[in-house]
Amino acid sequence: MQSHPSKDILGTKSETLKGKRIVLCITGSVAAVQCPEIARALMRHGAEVFAVMSPAAQKLIHPHLMEWATGNAVVTELTGKIEHVALVGVRETQADLVLVAPATANTISKIACGIDDTTVTSVVSTAFGSNTPIIIVPAMHESMYNHPILNEHIKRLKALGIEFVGPRIDEGKAKIAETREIVEAVIRKLATKKDLAGLKVLVTAGPTVEHIDPVRVISNKSSGKMGIAIAEEALSRGAEVTLVYGLGTVSPPLGAKLIRVETTEQMYEAVVSELKAQKYDLVVAAAAAADWTPIKAFSRKVSTHGVRSLDLKLKPTVKIVDAVKKLSPKTFLVAFRAEYSLPEKELIESAYERLKRADADLIVVNDVGKEGAGFGADTNEVFIVDRDKKAIHVPLAPKREVAKKILDVAIEKMGPK
Repeated sequence: MQSHPSKDILGTKSETLKGKRIVLCITGSVAAVQCPEIARALMRHGAEVFAVMSPAAQKLIHPHLMEWATGNAVVTELTGKIEHVALVGVRETQADLVLVAPATANTISKIACGIDDTTVTSVVSTAFGSNTPIIIVPAMHESMYNHPILNEHIKRLKALGIEFVGPRIDEGKAKIAETREIVEAVIRKLATKKDLAGLKVLVTAGPTVEHIDPVRVISNKSSGKMGIAIAEEALSRGAEVTLVYGLGTVSPPLGAKLIRVETTEQMYEAVVSELKAQKYDLVVAAAAAADWTPIKAFSRKVSTHGVRSLDLKLKPTVKIVDAVKKLSPKTFLVAFRAEYSLPEKELIESAYERLKRADADLIVVNDVGKEGAGFGADTNEVFIVDRDKKAIHVPLAPKREVAKKILDVAIEKMGPK
């Protein structure tokens, strides 16, 4: 039998959740409209998703929509097939996780009190009995979320090991968490590798800018996606992560200590401050810091009226990666280098020379002139070069998969904790 066409997206972003079976329980919140997006985001990381809908949820979105989204039949009632046991009972095909998203105040309180009167509450009750992990994502009006009894129920469920994600308090509502936040919570919950547990990791990510005048800047096309993928992967593997982040286009992961910066000098100062303040086991310098800055920026906006040209004198910016080993010699350093349209041999040679100058332990180099490996892409193709000039080729793949490989190599080189 052929696979449902909707499953063609399985693993297109990463294989982090490959082989995992997730039950998405949907309750009667208007945030249910986000569930197709949540399901498909999980699928893009490799998960099989099975939707279970309460009667109230079915009044908001049709089960056919969730069948399309997941490629699997949707549970809308409990029948002689004992669907709740089939999904999360103790058996070979037992799901790996129950995700209740969105979860209304009504459903949260019922779960806390052991009430099973809907498809969703019965699935969660069965999950408790089979020790299946449970994540709850609340969504309701803020006044309901502030109910003292609901707060007691949430505390009770947390004490029982249930994880909560969100909500976002906005416009008088306790809104459902962002899809990306939910997916990262699932990945961290189900991650089998915890080989960075107990380690401190510092990641730099995103571009920096250098001011010409108060409104104009010099920068580059970096999106920050590669550095963010590394931070997310390190978090999922148990690390305590500090992220020094420039002006990237993607949201930073929750769970990391976040330091926002604009200029290369600010990024340098943040990294130096962190390395002086505490011991880091690993630094991954993935940021695309601007290499040049005006010798003197204009204090006011430069007018173009009646001006045919503008002469700028530039000077090199401070090299952040060169400071790491000087400040913290025992920290394992992974440097990054971007080149443009170089033959493979020259690409590796250029990276190796940069590794030596920075005294780095590894350097990751990519050719941004290659299709799919440039700034802003969701994919990358890199070479990981070590101190012996050995180069490991990582073929074109989603950036999360590339991040996984980079950390695999770093951890192997670092040796036992």
